[in-house]
Amino acid sequence: MKVYEYKAFPNPLRVRMALAEKGLTDRVEFIQVDLPNGEHRQPEFLAKNPTGLVPLLELDDGTFISECTAITEYFDHLTGEPTLTGKNPKERAIIHMMQRRVEANLLDAIAAYFFHATAALGPNANVGPGYQIQEWGEKQKERAIAMMDELDQLLATQLYIAGDRVTVADITAVGGIAFGGFCHITIPETATHLKAWHDRMKQRPSFNA
Repeated sequence: MKVYEYKAFPNPLRVRMALAEKGLTDRVEFIQVDLPNGEHRQPEFLAKNPTGLVPLLELDDGTFISECTAITEYFDHLTGEPTLTGKNPKERAIIHMMQRRVEANLLDAIAAYFFHATAALGPNANVGPGYQIQEWGEKQKERAIAMMDELDQLLATQLYIAGDRVTVADITAVGGIAFGGFCHITIPETATHLKAWHDRMKQRPSFNA
């Protein structure tokens, strides 16, 4: 299998963490896509993924799968434990719910702030929407901080975001917080439970994968 990525970005981080949690890293060839120079917008890459986004998984039979959650779902079903997406209908629904909340309200919100309310990667960058709505970006920063507070309250009652073990929801949150740090959006000092969770995640081998 091949994973096309740009290693410095948060979404490839999510896939690498999932692979490490599943013990599948050595079964994948990582191919770097030069996003700053627009390689993802060239016909050769767009033929693989019309959205031009990374990460992108290529299976041995030539099938292409994009979107972090879809890629993680595929890897999760290649082997048994640990399960990142749930063992039964109830678990799967809760994990999916929390993963989506974290993705929309933390990771995507921080990305919107970065591209709309900061200098981002510059006016000539090949990554991003190509326009800025400053007020929208600032509101998304507020949204991300509010989500950190919400997660802090949740983690006062359980060890991980979707229950008592690491799931895809935790991996998405790690990606969001990493991107937040890059944008100078850090975990609030008052969010002690979220900080403790983040410390637990940093101790996992997959964190440095």
